[in-house]
Amino acid sequence: MAKVIVVTSGKGGVGKTTTTAAIGAALAQRGERTVVIDFDVGLRNLDLVMGAERRVVYDFINVIQGDAKLPQALIRDKRLDNLFLLAASQTRDKDALTTEGVDDVMEQLKRYFDWIVCDSPAGIERGATLAMRHADAAVVVTNPEVSSVRDSDRIIGLLDAKTQKAERGERMEKHLLLTRYDVNRAERGDMLKVDDVLEILSIPLLGVIPESTDVLRASNLGTPVTLADPRSAPAMAYSEAVRRLAGEDVPVTMPGDKRGIFDKLFGRRAA
Repeated sequence: MAKVIVVTSGKGGVGKTTTTAAIGAALAQRGERTVVIDFDVGLRNLDLVMGAERRVVYDFINVIQGDAKLPQALIRDKRLDNLFLLAASQTRDKDALTTEGVDDVMEQLKRYFDWIVCDSPAGIERGATLAMRHADAAVVVTNPEVSSVRDSDRIIGLLDAKTQKAERGERMEKHLLLTRYDVNRAERGDMLKVDDVLEILSIPLLGVIPESTDVLRASNLGTPVTLADPRSAPAMAYSEAVRRLAGEDVPVTMPGDKRGIFDKLFGRRAA
C-alpha cells in the first residue's frame, strides 16, 4: 500500500518544490516506485525542476475532468524508470481541483505506487488543503526565519484538522525539514538556530538542508538536487532525510558541524 507524503509550508519560496523533487528522486533511487504530484494549479513549477516541462501533454486537471486517463498524464522520468510526475495545469483555475476528483486520482495512484509525494502550494487555500487531504505524513518545510516558522505553525494546525486522518481521529505524522540553513549566520543571530525552530514548532526534525548554490544550479538544470550532484551537501542532507522518512534511525548531520552528527535534539535522534 502506498504511503502518501505532503510537502507543505505556510510561506512561499521556502523550497517545497525543490524538496518534493529531491525526496521523490531519492526514494526512486532506493528502488521504490514513486510519483510526485504538483498541486499548484496555475503556477506549476515541479515539471521545471524535474526537467520535464516540454513533455507535459496532459495534466492533473485533464485527468480529473475526464479529458485523459491517468496513465496518459503520468510522465516517466528520463533518469529513473520508477519515478513519475503528474504535472499541474498552467491554464486552469484552482477551483478545477475538486475534492471528488482528487480522491479518485489518489485511489488510482495508491494501487500502482509505493510512495506518492504531493507538492503543496503555499498558504491555506484550496490546493493546499487538497494536497494534504490524503497524507499519511507531512514534511513541513521551513526557513530559519520568524515569519516562515510562524506560518508553518499555522499549517501544523491545519494538518491536525483538515485531513482524512484528522476526520478519523488519527494522528498525523509530521516532520520538520529546515532549509537554507547557514550555521555561521545562525551563530551571529542573523537567523534562528535549529533548536529555536524546534522549540516553536514542537515536531520531530527530519533534516537540515544547508544554504547552497548547488540547489539553484540543479533547479536551473532541471534535475533534482539528489541526482545533479549526489555528493553535494544538500543532496546528502536530502538523502539522509529520506532514509529517516523510510524509517531508518539516522543521526542528523548539521551543516558545518565538525563532529558530523547533530544528536543533541529530541533525544537526540531524528524522527
